Amino acid sequence: MNFLPLVIIPLAVCWPVHGAWDSCGGSCGLRPMASYYGHGSRVVGGTDAQPGAWPWIVSIQAPAGPGMGTGHVCGGSLISAQWVLTAAHCFTKVSHISMWRVVIGATQLSQMGPETQVRSIQRLLVHEHYVTRVERNDIALLELDQPVQCGYYVQLACVPDASLRVSELTTCYVSGWGFTTARSGRPSDVLQEAQVHLIDVKLCNSSQWYRGAVHSHNLCAGYPQGGIDTCQGDSGGPLVCKDNSADYYWLVGVTSWGQGCARPRQPGVYTSTQHFYDWILVRMGLRPAVTTTPAPRPVFTTTPFQRPRPTATQTGNFRPCLFPLQKLMDFFNLLQELLQYLRG
Repeated sequence: MNFLPLVIIPLAVCWPVHGAWDSCGGSCGLRPMASYYGHGSRVVGGTDAQPGAWPWIVSIQAPAGPGMGTGHVCGGSLISAQWVLTAAHCFTKVSHISMWRVVIGATQLSQMGPETQVRSIQRLLVHEHYVTRVERNDIALLELDQPVQCGYYVQLACVPDASLRVSELTTCYVSGWGFTTARSGRPSDVLQEAQVHLIDVKLCNSSQWYRGAVHSHNLCAGYPQGGIDTCQGDSGGPLVCKDNSADYYWLVGVTSWGQGCARPRQPGVYTSTQHFYDWILVRMGLRPAVTTTPAPRPVFTTTPFQRPRPTATQTGNFRPCLFPLQKLMDFFNLLQELLQYLRG
């Protein structure tokens, strides 16, 4: 007989925001489902992700044709209950953006479960200095028509400010529904994941690698020998790295470009979210929080703008909740079921 693990959950008090409960609870970068399964250390060269493994990733979908529904185009990351961060090049030929949709909380796109949420796009904000030919400033924001509800399968990604030393992060992952081989010709139906290493940009820009094509606002990630990489269809998706001293993840990059897929000395190139931190805040209508603490903390981009651990750094009528209310309810329901089983 299998028993669910008994977990002690940190508690905090959440106050309503504008008359409604904030289901995302003032937290980001968390993976609630990770404790329920073993995570493979090993997208091209990746493996199938478990449901809820990367709860901030979204599938951005466009109309496939008359009577054909929508099809996956790009990935993205949920950074607030109503905003998605993605790549600008996903929208170079876009028309009728209101007909596109964003799928949140899914793992297998052809069989979306009850945990999946679907939203329309209310507004598209492409970086005003995006240059298609060289993929400069390849970043964009999507405002959803309605906020999402956070839970086990839907969480927010953490956007780092300048105080985080991204180059020192050692445990990084990519995920997406893109091609699983360079010649597969179609996106994957099941979310793929793979562990990657950050590669020094100077090496990435050297004569045997990308020969100066990588910008200062880019990151490189993968392996010198190739074999594991993002590919077509993974564009806009997350490059995340685990914090070195805590159990949460930073959204450090947005999948941008690369020469082929998984080739030696040609790793994936990503737009640095840290570099565009201020741009993101301005476009979302937020202002950076003032903090006196030198150590970086996850940035939870909601209203009012705040840092979720350990306290908010901007005044307002909201106190951060380290664990969303819905998770507490789910936990106590599971605990009640366990006690009833033991009594029986």
